[in-house]
Amino acid sequence: MKNKARLITAMVTPMTASGEVDLGACAELARILVNNGSDGIVVTGTTGESPTLSNEEKASIWGSVKAAVGDDIFVIAGATNYSTQESIAGADAALNSGADALLLTVPYYNKPNQEGLFEHFKTIAEATPLPCVLYNVPSRTSLNMSAETTIKLSQLDNIIGIKEASSDMDQIAKIINSTDADFLVWSGNDADIISVMAMGGDGVVSVASHIVGNELKSIINFIVKGDINSANNLNSQLLDLYDVLFLESNPMPIKWALNHLGFDAGKPRLPLIEPNQNTRKKLVNEINKLSNNYYSEN
Repeated sequence: MKNKARLITAMVTPMTASGEVDLGACAELARILVNNGSDGIVVTGTTGESPTLSNEEKASIWGSVKAAVGDDIFVIAGATNYSTQESIAGADAALNSGADALLLTVPYYNKPNQEGLFEHFKTIAEATPLPCVLYNVPSRTSLNMSAETTIKLSQLDNIIGIKEASSDMDQIAKIINSTDADFLVWSGNDADIISVMAMGGDGVVSVASHIVGNELKSIINFIVKGDINSANNLNSQLLDLYDVLFLESNPMPIKWALNHLGFDAGKPRLPLIEPNQNTRKKLVNEINKLSNNYYSEN
């Protein structure tokens, strides 16, 4: 797994003009991402608008994407929420749809304590044969999963790693240094890719890879080879893009950027809307700096 899925794209969910999930576009986008550096894909996560997708829509997306990319690409299903029992049902659906793994997000809104987090994830992991990837994103959940809880969970057989989006480098370093070598730690933020990998992390779950996947793959390869200077030089050219993609709530900017580049991703579902004019201008400015456009012939 360490060598198989270092660059994982958190994929948007394309929609039709009437707001329905566009399964054909989901499959097409997944193939484009794989052709431009992605080793794995998170489907129906935050970027994929999971909160506004029905269970039936999620299952159809998982199946379509897995069929499109084949067995060599790791497809991770965002199938869980703040209900343990509903999360188990989602895990069953993901298994039946052909997903390779589950993304287990720290519960939001009901805010359990650390022991509750442990029991929640343990119960889900014990109820499914699928490998499980934890997801800590306190900026969205308003709850941070401590390093100690992650380390404890890492001892469970089918919890294989974590997408760490806290940007707390002390916490991430503690996780990397206190878990077994086969426990995978991905940066959950594009801008943290070098910091996390330099400490021994395994890669990134990326939004920017929708449009700079090959560049991010090159950064990863530089880091793996120990060429941090080259990684920093290339990464410094992308820092403004990382920032612009999160000027407004993800996936609003990245969906608009894809549409601008020529891929029909549709609009976000309410309550999300398209980004404001200021964000659009900044997106265009960054897009115009790109050396290539993956979508120009699609």
